[in-house]
Amino acid sequence: MCRLFGFRSVLQSQVHRSLRSADNALAVQSREHPDGWGVAYYVAGSPHILKSTGTAGSDHLFERVSGLLTSDTVVAHVRRATQGALSTLNCHPFQHGRWVMAHNGDIPAFPEVRDALVEQVAPKFRRFLMGDTDSEVVFHLFLGRLAERVDLHRRGTPLDDVVCALRETVAIVRELADSPERRSLLTLMVTDGELLVAHHGGKDLCYSTWKQRCPERETCTFLGPTCEAPVTHRQHVNHLLVSSEPLLGENAWERLAEGEVVAVDPFMRFHRFPAVPA
Repeated sequence: MCRLFGFRSVLQSQVHRSLRSADNALAVQSREHPDGWGVAYYVAGSPHILKSTGTAGSDHLFERVSGLLTSDTVVAHVRRATQGALSTLNCHPFQHGRWVMAHNGDIPAFPEVRDALVEQVAPKFRRFLMGDTDSEVVFHLFLGRLAERVDLHRRGTPLDDVVCALRETVAIVRELADSPERRSLLTLMVTDGELLVAHHGGKDLCYSTWKQRCPERETCTFLGPTCEAPVTHRQHVNHLLVSSEPLLGENAWERLAEGEVVAVDPFMRFHRFPAVPA
């Protein structure tokens, strides 16, 4: 399995602590997830991705990226391979245009159902499959479902369309791959640089929108009531952090239940969607 970290903020911020210096940052988690890493970040609305098959905690490139990276949108991943060889093509996040996805989980039946899953990928996206992981197939399934609803190249994608496409993707995988003996784990994170959406699909996922006390409260021009208090559905927030595990520090964390979705839309409004009954 793997570990995920996602960040969306109203201002450009450093993520060194979350990736490297926190007690349970991704670099620390990579000791048990040594099969590669990837970081996607956005500059002027365009994604930039760095990947390596090295172990994040001992990779000088990961250390350098973590120390220098400043962005308002970041998705990072450390991998413990379940499906697919050790290759940069199989490292997350995966990218198409402005869209980026990372996956924590596994489709145990993937070797038997790969062809059936690929058949469900829209033909215009099928040709972009380059690796041999279940995660990359899931990403391209999602792209096809989303493209049925919106133009993937236009900005301002409605959040509801993304959530519907993500849940439809999960449903397709479960229909084709799951059985009473084997169940897919499909914890997913997706962004286009403006919105950030995370789905709890069987592997732990938690989020934070506020801090017990903001260390920049005396100087930050964005400081508001939601910076140091819990928020409700559709309230504006200054940031959303999503992680496989709580990161120790001033951030207050809440855990999602399986099937729940947490997100911020392009207007930085917070959303938490309940699980859909089976």
